[in-house]
Amino acid sequence: MEIAHCVYVLFLSLSLLLQTSLSIENFHQAFPIVEPDPNHTKLRLSREGLEAISRITTPIAAVAVIGPYRSGKSFLLNQLLSLSCYEGFGVGHMRDTKTKGIWVWGTPIELEIDGVKTSVIYLDTEGFESVGKSNVYDDRIFALATVMSSVLVYNLPETIREADISRLSFAVELAEEFYGRVKGEDVAFEPSKLLWLIQRDFLQGKSVKEMVDEALKHVPNEDGNKNIDQVNQIRDSLAIMGDNSTAFSLPQPHLMRTKLCDLKDEDLDSTYVTRRDQLKKLVASIIRPKIVQGKTLNGKEFIVFLEQILDALNKGEIPSTGSLVEVFNKGIVERCVKLYNERMVRLRLPMFEGSLQSAHDTAHDDAIKAFDAQHFGRQHAKKSVDQLDEQMLEVYKNFVLANEYQSSKLCETLYTKCEDDMDHLQSLRLPSMAKFNAGFVYCNQSFEQQCVGPSKQNYEQRLTKMMGKAKSLFIKEYNNRLFNWLVAFSLVMVVIGRFIIKFILLEMAAWILFIFLETYTRMFWTAESLYYNPVWHFIVGTWETVVYSPILDLDRWAIPIVCIIAMFVLYWRCYGKRKHGASWILPMYNNQKNGRNRERSE
Repeated sequence: MEIAHCVYVLFLSLSLLLQTSLSIENFHQAFPIVEPDPNHTKLRLSREGLEAISRITTPIAAVAVIGPYRSGKSFLLNQLLSLSCYEGFGVGHMRDTKTKGIWVWGTPIELEIDGVKTSVIYLDTEGFESVGKSNVYDDRIFALATVMSSVLVYNLPETIREADISRLSFAVELAEEFYGRVKGEDVAFEPSKLLWLIQRDFLQGKSVKEMVDEALKHVPNEDGNKNIDQVNQIRDSLAIMGDNSTAFSLPQPHLMRTKLCDLKDEDLDSTYVTRRDQLKKLVASIIRPKIVQGKTLNGKEFIVFLEQILDALNKGEIPSTGSLVEVFNKGIVERCVKLYNERMVRLRLPMFEGSLQSAHDTAHDDAIKAFDAQHFGRQHAKKSVDQLDEQMLEVYKNFVLANEYQSSKLCETLYTKCEDDMDHLQSLRLPSMAKFNAGFVYCNQSFEQQCVGPSKQNYEQRLTKMMGKAKSLFIKEYNNRLFNWLVAFSLVMVVIGRFIIKFILLEMAAWILFIFLETYTRMFWTAESLYYNPVWHFIVGTWETVVYSPILDLDRWAIPIVCIIAMFVLYWRCYGKRKHGASWILPMYNNQKNGRNRERSE
């Protein structure tokens, strides 16, 4: 809608600049601003009237006159503008209505209102209840005049009829929706001042104010008629307008009504002239600049506002306050959705569903509070609230999908890492139950802490199955691999003790371990009893202590350590023994040649 408005204003500006041949040179005349379509069901804008208004650069205030056709609205406007029928609004003397749609006087009246120079424009509207029109069309004219104007003059001949009360339902709804709000940027537009103007031939008896008050009294409804209840509800609602409505009476200007256009003030009824001048002062005293979104409008801004309202009225088959409320709430709904989205974007996905729901509820409540603080309409804002809820729900669904994707992506990464870690632990060079358990616990803890979101439960089940299989496989192979490693270790220690360091006790211990593993265990222990024997548990515990600890992981450092020891032993064999000689306390393998040549002591 906002883009359409900008395009419309741009098009209007270009039209006014390029079509110089069609530009209006004399603005001291009436121009159509809103015209009916051929079927008299919808309204459309007229270029002439828009051009007349677009040139106004000061704040605008509008006076609109509405009422039944052939009730003297155009003549009244000419009187307020001090114009004759031949130079002002066209006045018809035929049975059909003269004014079609809504017309504007091209030259505004400049007034000083609250210290601000204001351009007052006067609007003439097509009369109600003429032949060949639908009630929908009349309603749109009434609604548009109500929304556009700062002062709405309800011109009625002779008296107030029940139909006149019913027609005010739209103005009443507007008052209920917008009247009494605190002035500021959150105000859509202030409702127009309603001026009851009753023209009649005699002024004796009840005053116009008394007539209005009496017309607004409840209609007895002992039978509970729904139509009467509805009329009475309108009467009750009119009471909320309070100071927003004024009543004024005006006598007929002359008995020869068909010759009014040819008469001058001195020919008119003197009482009429006096009351007419009072009416001018009354209108000037109550009129205020049109306020939309907390600010006054110049000509171009007023046209955008008019087009916005016209779109709202033409959208449905019948105009309603609700449709106007939607128009003005649309921007607020968009801002609230943006506020909601900004709150949700701050979230770090993935996160648990409950946390996401809680964040959604908080952001949703904040958006609703912002909407409640700014929205227009007390009765008809529900549809806008529903739209806000619907749009926030769509945004939330996108966050739910994003959360599921991010959760699945994160948990899949953690699951794959755990799977790789388990595969690595299965292929340890030196089997260690302690290292496997440490890796197992670390994998579970890291997955539990880091995997969040809706995918966690599914991946937890997969991880549990994978880890269970990995642990069963490791335990199944662990004892066999450990047994083989101990046998190989005993043989290696035999070779080291015999040929490298020549340490007889180390060799003997290695032989005892080898014989124990290869003979005793096979002769006296079964495969199952071996794994539950306390001696075997001692051996396993010793192995685990040597192979893995939080300080030293022998599986990782075994090769560097063996290389360092080998270099140390090689150095000692080549150089250390020559420099320092043998100083072993424990028995070593002695060189036999040196033993024979040793001198005896006497």
